[in-house]
Amino acid sequence: MPEFDLIVLGGGTGNVVASAAAGEGLDVAVVERDKLGGTCLNRGCNPSKRLIHHADVVQTVREAEAFDVDATLNDVAFADIVRAVNETVTAEAEEKAEQAREHDRMTFYQTEGRFVDEHVVEVDTGDGPERLTSDRIVLAGGSRPLVPEGIDGTDDVEFLTSDEALRLEDRPDRLVVVGGGYIAVELAHFFGQMGTDVTIVGHGDLLVHREDRDAAERLTAAYRERHDLHLGHSATELAEEGEEVVVTAETEDGDEISVRGDEVLVATGRQPNSDLWSVDAAGIETDERGFVETDDYLETSVDGVWAIGDVAGNYMFKHSGDKEGEYVVENAVRGEREPVEYPGMAHAIFGSPQLASLGKPESEIDDGTAYEVGTREYDDTPLGSAMQADGFAKVLVGADSEVLGVHVVGPDAATLIHEVSTAVAAGADAERIAETIHVHPALSEVVQGAFRDACDVAPTGI
Repeated sequence: MPEFDLIVLGGGTGNVVASAAAGEGLDVAVVERDKLGGTCLNRGCNPSKRLIHHADVVQTVREAEAFDVDATLNDVAFADIVRAVNETVTAEAEEKAEQAREHDRMTFYQTEGRFVDEHVVEVDTGDGPERLTSDRIVLAGGSRPLVPEGIDGTDDVEFLTSDEALRLEDRPDRLVVVGGGYIAVELAHFFGQMGTDVTIVGHGDLLVHREDRDAAERLTAAYRERHDLHLGHSATELAEEGEEVVVTAETEDGDEISVRGDEVLVATGRQPNSDLWSVDAAGIETDERGFVETDDYLETSVDGVWAIGDVAGNYMFKHSGDKEGEYVVENAVRGEREPVEYPGMAHAIFGSPQLASLGKPESEIDDGTAYEVGTREYDDTPLGSAMQADGFAKVLVGADSEVLGVHVVGPDAATLIHEVSTAVAAGADAERIAETIHVHPALSEVVQGAFRDACDVAPTGI
Protein backbone atom coordinates (compact mmCIF):
# COMPACT_ATOMS: atom_id res chain seq x y z
CA MET A 1 0.00 0.00 0.00
CA PRO A 2 1.76 3.22 -1.14
CA GLU A 3 2.06 5.76 1.67
CA PHE A 4 2.26 9.49 1.00
CA ASP A 5 2.88 12.57 3.11
CA LEU A 6 -0.34 14.03 1.68
CA ILE A 7 -3.16 12.84 -0.55
CA VAL A 8 -5.27 15.41 -2.39
CA LEU A 9 -8.61 14.26 -3.77
CA GLY A 10 -9.70 16.48 -6.63
CA GLY A 11 -7.55 18.28 -9.17
CA GLY A 12 -9.26 21.67 -9.23
CA THR A 13 -8.87 23.84 -6.14
CA GLY A 14 -6.84 20.96 -4.71
CA ASN A 15 -4.00 22.00 -7.02
CA VAL A 16 -3.32 24.95 -4.72
CA VAL A 17 -2.59 22.56 -1.87
CA ALA A 18 -0.86 19.82 -3.88
CA SER A 19 1.52 22.24 -5.60
CA ALA A 20 2.44 23.99 -2.38
CA ALA A 21 3.00 20.71 -0.54
CA ALA A 22 5.14 19.24 -3.32
CA GLY A 23 7.09 22.48 -3.48
CA GLU A 24 7.92 22.11 0.20
CA GLY A 25 9.27 18.62 -0.31
CA LEU A 26 6.29 16.46 0.62
CA ASP A 27 5.46 13.33 -1.35
CA VAL A 28 1.98 14.07 -2.69
CA ALA A 29 -0.64 11.96 -4.45
CA VAL A 30 -3.30 13.73 -6.53
CA VAL A 31 -6.42 11.79 -7.49
CA GLU A 32 -8.66 13.27 -10.20
CA ARG A 33 -11.15 11.26 -12.26
CA ASP A 34 -11.32 13.88 -15.02
CA LYS A 35 -9.00 16.58 -16.29
CA LEU A 36 -6.81 18.61 -13.96
CA GLY A 37 -8.19 22.08 -13.32
CA GLY A 38 -11.50 20.80 -12.00
CA THR A 39 -14.90 22.27 -12.74
CA CYS A 40 -13.71 25.86 -13.05
CA LEU A 41 -11.19 25.25 -15.82
CA ASN A 42 -12.99 22.50 -17.71
CA ARG A 43 -16.74 22.80 -17.14
CA GLY A 44 -17.38 26.08 -15.37
CA CYS A 45 -15.86 29.51 -14.88
CA ASN A 46 -13.24 29.53 -17.62
CA PRO A 47 -15.16 28.18 -20.62
CA SER A 48 -18.40 29.92 -19.63
CA LYS A 49 -16.83 33.35 -19.22
CA ARG A 50 -14.85 32.96 -22.45
CA LEU A 51 -18.08 32.15 -24.27
CA ILE A 52 -19.93 34.96 -22.53
CA HIS A 53 -17.29 37.44 -23.64
CA HIS A 54 -18.14 36.53 -27.22
CA ALA A 55 -21.80 37.15 -26.38
CA ASP A 56 -20.90 40.55 -24.93
CA VAL A 57 -19.10 41.49 -28.14
CA VAL A 58 -22.09 40.41 -30.22
CA GLN A 59 -24.40 42.45 -28.00
CA THR A 60 -22.19 45.52 -28.44
CA VAL A 61 -22.51 45.21 -32.22
CA ARG A 62 -26.26 44.66 -32.02
CA GLU A 63 -26.70 47.81 -29.94
CA ALA A 64 -24.21 50.00 -31.83
CA GLU A 65 -26.98 51.93 -33.59
CA ALA A 66 -27.96 53.52 -30.27
CA PHE A 67 -24.58 55.27 -30.37
CA ASP A 68 -24.95 56.40 -34.00
CA VAL A 69 -22.59 53.69 -35.22
CA ASP A 70 -23.64 51.91 -38.39
CA ALA A 71 -22.64 48.31 -37.67
CA THR A 72 -24.08 45.14 -39.14
CA LEU A 73 -23.90 41.67 -37.63
CA ASN A 74 -23.62 39.38 -40.63
CA ASP A 75 -22.77 36.09 -38.96
CA VAL A 76 -21.74 34.42 -35.73
CA ALA A 77 -19.48 31.39 -36.20
CA PHE A 78 -21.05 29.56 -33.26
CA ALA A 79 -19.31 26.21 -33.72
CA ASP A 80 -15.92 27.87 -34.24
CA ILE A 81 -16.36 29.93 -31.07
CA VAL A 82 -17.30 26.93 -28.93
CA ARG A 83 -14.58 24.75 -30.42
CA ALA A 84 -11.85 27.36 -29.93
CA VAL A 85 -12.84 28.00 -26.32
CA ASN A 86 -12.84 24.31 -25.44
CA GLU A 87 -9.58 23.65 -27.26
CA THR A 88 -8.01 26.42 -25.17
CA VAL A 89 -9.19 25.08 -21.82
CA THR A 90 -8.34 21.50 -22.80
CA ALA A 91 -4.79 22.56 -23.66
CA GLU A 92 -4.48 24.26 -20.27
CA ALA A 93 -5.71 21.12 -18.51
CA GLU A 94 -3.29 18.92 -20.43
CA GLU A 95 -0.41 21.25 -19.56
CA LYS A 96 -1.32 20.99 -15.87
CA ALA A 97 -1.43 17.20 -16.14
CA GLU A 98 1.99 17.09 -17.81
CA GLN A 99 3.48 19.27 -15.08
CA ALA A 100 1.98 17.00 -12.43
CA ARG A 101 3.37 13.87 -14.07
CA GLU A 102 6.84 15.38 -14.39
CA HIS A 103 7.02 16.62 -10.78
CA ASP A 104 9.31 14.32 -8.81
CA ARG A 105 7.33 14.88 -5.61
CA MET A 106 3.89 14.36 -7.11
CA THR A 107 2.09 11.20 -8.24
CA PHE A 108 -0.92 11.88 -10.43
CA TYR A 109 -3.69 9.28 -10.50
CA GLN A 110 -6.07 10.27 -13.31
CA THR A 111 -8.73 7.80 -12.36
CA GLU A 112 -11.70 7.11 -10.11
CA GLY A 113 -10.99 7.17 -6.40
CA ARG A 114 -12.91 6.69 -3.17
CA PHE A 115 -12.43 6.40 0.58
CA VAL A 116 -12.42 2.88 1.96
CA ASP A 117 -11.33 3.87 5.48
CA GLU A 118 -10.45 7.01 7.46
CA HIS A 119 -7.04 7.45 5.84
CA VAL A 120 -7.20 4.98 3.00
CA VAL A 121 -8.19 5.82 -0.57
CA GLU A 122 -8.72 3.24 -3.28
CA VAL A 123 -7.99 4.18 -6.88
CA ASP A 124 -8.76 2.35 -10.10
CA THR A 125 -5.76 1.41 -12.20
CA GLY A 126 -5.38 -0.56 -15.38
CA ASP A 127 -4.07 -3.47 -13.32
CA GLY A 128 -6.91 -3.41 -10.79
CA PRO A 129 -7.62 -1.40 -7.62
CA GLU A 130 -4.79 0.07 -5.57
CA ARG A 131 -5.01 1.51 -2.07
CA LEU A 132 -3.18 4.66 -0.98
CA THR A 133 -2.73 5.89 2.56
CA SER A 134 -1.66 9.07 4.31
CA ASP A 135 -2.02 10.69 7.73
CA ARG A 136 -3.09 13.85 5.92
CA ILE A 137 -5.79 13.98 3.26
CA VAL A 138 -7.37 17.02 1.63
CA LEU A 139 -10.75 16.50 -0.01
CA ALA A 140 -11.29 19.01 -2.80
CA GLY A 141 -13.80 16.84 -4.63
CA GLY A 142 -15.95 19.55 -6.20
CA SER A 143 -19.57 19.44 -7.31
CA ARG A 144 -21.70 18.47 -10.30
CA PRO A 145 -24.97 19.63 -11.89
CA LEU A 146 -28.04 18.87 -9.82
CA VAL A 147 -30.99 17.30 -11.63
CA PRO A 148 -34.09 17.37 -9.41
CA GLU A 149 -35.71 14.02 -8.75
CA GLY A 150 -39.14 15.66 -9.06
CA ILE A 151 -38.86 16.11 -12.84
CA ASP A 152 -40.33 13.09 -14.61
CA GLY A 153 -38.75 11.93 -17.86
CA THR A 154 -35.14 12.79 -17.12
CA ASP A 155 -34.20 9.11 -17.49
CA ASP A 156 -35.79 8.88 -20.94
CA VAL A 157 -35.32 12.29 -22.55
CA GLU A 158 -31.98 13.74 -23.61
CA PHE A 159 -31.25 17.09 -22.02
CA LEU A 160 -28.30 19.37 -21.39
CA THR A 161 -26.65 20.33 -18.15
CA SER A 162 -24.05 23.09 -18.02
CA ASP A 163 -21.39 20.42 -18.69
CA GLU A 164 -22.81 19.67 -22.14
CA ALA A 165 -24.10 23.16 -22.93
CA LEU A 166 -20.60 24.63 -22.77
CA ARG A 167 -19.45 22.18 -25.46
CA LEU A 168 -22.51 22.25 -27.70
CA GLU A 169 -21.36 23.07 -31.24
CA ASP A 170 -24.78 22.93 -32.93
CA ARG A 171 -26.62 26.07 -31.90
CA PRO A 172 -30.29 25.34 -31.11
CA ASP A 173 -32.88 27.62 -32.67
CA ARG A 174 -34.97 27.35 -29.52
CA LEU A 175 -33.67 26.58 -26.04
CA VAL A 176 -35.70 26.00 -22.89
CA VAL A 177 -33.74 26.72 -19.72
CA VAL A 178 -35.08 25.08 -16.56
CA GLY A 179 -33.84 27.08 -13.59
CA GLY A 180 -33.49 30.70 -12.64
CA GLY A 181 -30.14 30.91 -10.87
CA TYR A 182 -26.79 32.22 -12.00
CA ILE A 183 -26.04 29.35 -14.40
CA ALA A 184 -29.42 29.76 -16.09
CA VAL A 185 -28.95 33.52 -16.35
CA GLU A 186 -25.43 33.35 -17.76
CA LEU A 187 -26.12 30.67 -20.35
CA ALA A 188 -29.40 32.29 -21.40
CA HIS A 189 -27.39 35.43 -22.16
CA PHE A 190 -24.81 33.48 -24.17
CA PHE A 191 -27.26 31.49 -26.29
CA GLY A 192 -29.61 34.44 -26.70
CA GLN A 193 -26.92 36.69 -28.13
CA MET A 194 -25.74 33.87 -30.38
CA GLY A 195 -29.20 33.92 -32.00
CA THR A 196 -31.18 31.31 -30.05
CA ASP A 197 -34.73 32.02 -28.87
CA VAL A 198 -34.55 31.37 -25.13
CA THR A 199 -37.38 30.45 -22.79
CA ILE A 200 -36.66 30.34 -19.05
CA VAL A 201 -38.76 28.33 -16.61
CA GLY A 202 -37.88 29.16 -13.00
CA HIS A 203 -39.58 28.34 -9.71
CA GLY A 204 -38.79 31.70 -8.07
CA ASP A 205 -40.87 34.79 -8.72
CA LEU A 206 -37.68 36.49 -9.93
CA LEU A 207 -34.49 35.36 -11.62
CA VAL A 208 -31.62 34.93 -9.13
CA HIS A 209 -34.20 35.34 -6.40
CA ARG A 210 -31.69 34.72 -3.61
CA GLU A 211 -29.95 37.99 -4.46
CA ASP A 212 -31.09 41.32 -3.04
CA ARG A 213 -34.64 41.77 -4.29
CA ASP A 214 -34.08 45.20 -5.86
CA ALA A 215 -31.10 43.82 -7.77
CA ALA A 216 -32.99 40.68 -8.84
CA GLU A 217 -35.93 42.78 -10.03
CA ARG A 218 -33.68 44.94 -12.18
CA LEU A 219 -31.99 41.93 -13.76
CA THR A 220 -35.30 40.12 -14.30
CA ALA A 221 -36.78 43.17 -16.03
CA ALA A 222 -33.85 43.26 -18.46
CA TYR A 223 -34.20 39.55 -19.23
CA ARG A 224 -37.93 39.86 -19.75
CA GLU A 225 -37.24 42.23 -22.64
CA ARG A 226 -35.12 39.62 -24.46
CA HIS A 227 -36.41 36.22 -23.37
CA ASP A 228 -39.67 34.43 -22.69
CA LEU A 229 -39.90 34.08 -18.91
CA HIS A 230 -42.17 31.72 -17.00
CA LEU A 231 -41.36 32.43 -13.38
CA GLY A 232 -43.09 30.94 -10.38
CA HIS A 233 -43.24 27.62 -12.26
CA SER A 234 -41.50 24.38 -11.27
CA ALA A 235 -40.70 21.91 -14.04
CA THR A 236 -42.49 18.60 -13.51
CA GLU A 237 -41.84 16.65 -16.71
CA LEU A 238 -39.69 16.39 -19.83
CA ALA A 239 -41.09 14.64 -22.89
CA GLU A 240 -40.15 14.21 -26.54
CA GLU A 241 -42.57 15.01 -29.34
CA GLY A 242 -40.91 14.46 -32.70
CA GLU A 243 -37.70 16.45 -32.71
CA GLU A 244 -38.91 18.76 -29.95
CA VAL A 245 -38.55 18.50 -26.21
CA VAL A 246 -41.58 19.58 -24.22
CA VAL A 247 -41.20 20.93 -20.69
CA THR A 248 -44.24 20.85 -18.45
CA ALA A 249 -44.24 23.09 -15.39
CA GLU A 250 -46.76 24.22 -12.83
CA THR A 251 -47.28 26.85 -10.17
CA GLU A 252 -47.90 26.17 -6.49
CA ASP A 253 -51.62 26.60 -7.25
CA GLY A 254 -51.48 23.86 -9.86
CA ASP A 255 -51.66 26.03 -12.98
CA GLU A 256 -49.81 24.17 -15.73
CA ILE A 257 -47.90 25.30 -18.80
CA SER A 258 -45.98 23.51 -21.57
CA VAL A 259 -43.08 25.04 -23.50
CA ARG A 260 -41.08 23.58 -26.36
CA GLY A 261 -37.53 23.75 -27.61
CA ASP A 262 -34.96 22.02 -29.78
CA GLU A 263 -32.89 21.54 -26.62
CA VAL A 264 -33.53 21.75 -22.89
CA LEU A 265 -30.92 22.93 -20.43
CA VAL A 266 -31.50 21.85 -16.84
CA ALA A 267 -29.70 24.46 -14.75
CA THR A 268 -31.17 23.95 -11.30
CA GLY A 269 -28.05 24.19 -9.18
CA ARG A 270 -25.14 21.98 -8.20
CA GLN A 271 -24.61 19.20 -5.68
CA PRO A 272 -21.45 18.17 -3.83
CA ASN A 273 -19.48 15.13 -4.98
CA SER A 274 -19.10 13.76 -1.45
CA ASP A 275 -21.03 10.61 -2.40
CA LEU A 276 -18.76 9.92 -5.38
CA TRP A 277 -15.75 9.94 -3.03
CA SER A 278 -17.57 7.61 -0.57
CA VAL A 279 -16.92 9.89 2.40
CA ASP A 280 -19.21 7.78 4.57
CA ALA A 281 -16.68 4.94 4.37
CA ALA A 282 -14.22 7.21 6.15
CA GLY A 283 -16.76 8.35 8.74
CA ILE A 284 -16.70 11.91 7.40
CA GLU A 285 -19.85 13.76 8.45
CA THR A 286 -22.00 15.63 5.92
CA ASP A 287 -25.05 17.83 6.26
CA GLU A 288 -28.52 16.99 4.93
CA ARG A 289 -27.56 18.18 1.43
CA GLY A 290 -24.35 16.15 1.30
CA PHE A 291 -21.86 18.94 1.94
CA VAL A 292 -18.89 17.90 4.05
CA GLU A 293 -18.97 19.58 7.44
CA THR A 294 -15.80 21.40 8.48
CA ASP A 295 -14.64 23.33 11.53
CA ASP A 296 -13.00 26.75 11.72
CA TYR A 297 -9.77 25.22 10.40
CA LEU A 298 -11.49 23.40 7.50
CA GLU A 299 -10.89 20.04 9.18
CA THR A 300 -13.62 17.44 8.87
CA SER A 301 -15.01 15.17 11.59
CA VAL A 302 -12.04 12.85 10.92
CA ASP A 303 -8.71 14.02 12.32
CA GLY A 304 -6.20 14.68 9.57
CA VAL A 305 -8.78 15.08 6.82
CA TRP A 306 -9.60 18.58 5.56
CA ALA A 307 -12.18 19.69 2.96
CA ILE A 308 -12.21 22.76 0.71
CA GLY A 309 -14.16 24.16 -2.21
CA ASP A 310 -17.59 23.13 -3.46
CA VAL A 311 -17.64 19.80 -1.61
CA ALA A 312 -17.43 21.68 1.71
CA GLY A 313 -20.10 24.19 0.71
CA ASN A 314 -18.93 27.17 2.77
CA TYR A 315 -19.10 29.19 -0.44
CA MET A 316 -19.41 27.63 -3.89
CA PHE A 317 -17.05 30.02 -5.65
CA LYS A 318 -13.67 29.33 -7.18
CA HIS A 319 -12.17 32.37 -5.47
CA SER A 320 -13.36 31.21 -2.03
CA GLY A 321 -12.10 27.70 -2.73
CA ASP A 322 -8.67 29.04 -3.63
CA LYS A 323 -8.62 31.06 -0.39
CA GLU A 324 -9.55 27.93 1.55
CA GLY A 325 -6.69 26.19 -0.20
CA GLU A 326 -4.30 28.77 1.19
CA TYR A 327 -5.56 28.12 4.72
CA VAL A 328 -5.25 24.36 4.30
CA VAL A 329 -1.67 24.79 3.12
CA GLU A 330 -1.02 26.45 6.47
CA ASN A 331 -2.98 23.91 8.51
CA ALA A 332 -2.51 20.59 6.71
CA VAL A 333 0.91 21.13 5.16
CA ARG A 334 2.68 23.40 7.65
CA GLY A 335 0.95 22.26 10.83
CA GLU A 336 -0.46 25.66 11.82
CA ARG A 337 -3.89 26.39 13.32
CA GLU A 338 -5.20 29.26 11.20
CA PRO A 339 -8.99 29.76 11.37
CA VAL A 340 -10.48 30.45 7.95
CA GLU A 341 -11.76 33.94 7.23
CA TYR A 342 -13.40 35.41 4.14
CA PRO A 343 -12.74 39.16 4.34
CA GLY A 344 -14.61 41.16 1.74
CA MET A 345 -16.12 38.06 0.10
CA ALA A 346 -18.04 39.03 -3.02
CA HIS A 347 -19.50 37.23 -6.01
CA ALA A 348 -20.74 38.12 -9.48
CA ILE A 349 -23.15 36.87 -12.12
CA PHE A 350 -21.88 37.43 -15.66
CA GLY A 351 -25.20 37.91 -17.38
CA SER A 352 -26.53 40.95 -19.18
CA PRO A 353 -26.67 43.04 -17.10
CA GLN A 354 -23.98 41.83 -14.74
CA LEU A 355 -24.87 41.56 -11.07
CA ALA A 356 -22.37 41.64 -8.22
CA SER A 357 -22.93 41.42 -4.47
CA LEU A 358 -21.10 41.57 -1.18
CA GLY A 359 -22.56 40.98 2.26
CA LYS A 360 -26.25 40.59 2.94
CA PRO A 361 -29.32 41.28 0.82
CA GLU A 362 -31.70 43.64 2.54
CA SER A 363 -34.14 40.82 3.35
CA GLU A 364 -31.53 39.12 5.54
CA ILE A 365 -30.80 42.06 7.81
CA ASP A 366 -32.06 41.19 11.27
CA ASP A 367 -35.24 42.84 12.50
CA GLY A 368 -34.42 45.72 14.78
CA THR A 369 -31.08 46.43 13.14
CA ALA A 370 -30.75 50.09 12.27
CA TYR A 371 -29.39 50.71 8.80
CA GLU A 372 -29.42 53.19 5.94
CA VAL A 373 -29.95 52.46 2.26
CA GLY A 374 -28.09 54.37 -0.40
CA THR A 375 -28.56 54.07 -4.15
CA ARG A 376 -27.11 55.53 -7.31
CA GLU A 377 -28.28 54.97 -10.87
CA TYR A 378 -25.71 54.49 -13.59
CA ASP A 379 -27.27 57.20 -15.72
CA ASP A 380 -26.89 59.69 -12.86
CA THR A 381 -23.13 59.59 -13.44
CA PRO A 382 -21.39 61.10 -16.47
CA LEU A 383 -19.90 57.87 -17.83
CA GLY A 384 -22.97 55.80 -17.02
CA SER A 385 -25.09 58.32 -18.90
CA ALA A 386 -22.72 58.28 -21.88
CA MET A 387 -22.96 54.47 -21.93
CA GLN A 388 -26.78 54.68 -21.80
CA ALA A 389 -26.44 52.09 -19.07
CA ASP A 390 -29.49 50.84 -17.18
CA GLY A 391 -28.19 49.86 -13.77
CA PHE A 392 -27.68 50.94 -10.20
CA ALA A 393 -25.70 50.42 -7.03
CA LYS A 394 -27.38 49.83 -3.68
CA VAL A 395 -25.58 49.84 -0.35
CA LEU A 396 -26.76 48.90 3.12
CA VAL A 397 -24.95 50.73 5.91
CA GLY A 398 -25.40 49.86 9.58
CA ALA A 399 -24.49 51.49 12.85
CA ASP A 400 -20.99 52.91 13.14
CA SER A 401 -20.82 53.08 9.33
CA GLU A 402 -20.55 49.30 8.94
CA VAL A 403 -20.92 47.96 5.40
CA LEU A 404 -23.72 45.39 5.64
CA GLY A 405 -24.30 44.80 1.96
CA VAL A 406 -23.51 46.10 -1.51
CA HIS A 407 -25.39 45.17 -4.69
CA VAL A 408 -24.52 46.41 -8.16
CA VAL A 409 -26.42 45.73 -11.38
CA GLY A 410 -25.08 46.98 -14.69
CA PRO A 411 -21.99 47.09 -16.89
CA ASP A 412 -18.75 46.04 -15.18
CA ALA A 413 -20.55 45.24 -11.91
CA ALA A 414 -18.15 42.32 -11.41
CA THR A 415 -15.27 44.79 -11.42
CA LEU A 416 -16.93 47.62 -9.50
CA ILE A 417 -17.65 45.40 -6.49
CA HIS A 418 -13.93 45.01 -5.87
CA GLU A 419 -13.38 48.50 -4.57
CA VAL A 420 -15.77 47.65 -1.74
CA SER A 421 -14.32 44.17 -1.27
CA THR A 422 -10.83 45.61 -0.92
CA ALA A 423 -11.99 48.40 1.37
CA VAL A 424 -13.89 46.03 3.67
CA ALA A 425 -10.95 43.59 3.80
CA ALA A 426 -8.71 46.51 4.76
CA GLY A 427 -11.04 47.58 7.57
CA ALA A 428 -12.54 50.65 5.92
CA ASP A 429 -16.09 51.69 6.75
CA ALA A 430 -18.83 53.11 4.54
CA GLU A 431 -17.97 56.74 5.26
CA ARG A 432 -14.36 56.17 4.24
CA ILE A 433 -15.51 54.68 0.92
CA ALA A 434 -17.88 57.61 0.39
CA GLU A 435 -15.14 60.17 1.05
CA THR A 436 -12.38 58.43 -0.93
CA ILE A 437 -11.39 60.45 -3.99
CA HIS A 438 -12.65 58.70 -7.11
CA VAL A 439 -11.41 59.31 -10.63
CA HIS A 440 -13.84 61.49 -12.56
CA PRO A 441 -15.70 60.50 -14.67
CA ALA A 442 -14.98 56.82 -14.01
CA LEU A 443 -17.81 54.31 -13.67
CA SER A 444 -16.80 53.73 -10.05
CA GLU A 445 -18.66 56.94 -9.22
CA VAL A 446 -21.79 54.78 -9.28
CA VAL A 447 -20.59 52.94 -6.18
CA GLN A 448 -19.29 56.08 -4.52
CA GLY A 449 -22.60 57.80 -5.16
CA ALA A 450 -24.53 55.04 -3.40
CA PHE A 451 -22.26 55.32 -0.36
CA ARG A 452 -22.56 59.11 -0.38
CA ASP A 453 -26.33 58.75 -0.41
CA ALA A 454 -26.33 56.32 2.53
CA CYS A 455 -23.81 58.30 4.58
CA ASP A 456 -25.29 61.69 3.75
CA VAL A 457 -21.95 62.90 2.42
CA ALA A 458 -22.47 65.91 0.19
CA PRO A 459 -21.41 65.42 -3.47
CA THR A 460 -18.53 67.49 -4.77
CA GLY A 461 -19.50 70.70 -6.55
CA ILE A 462 -22.87 72.34 -7.11
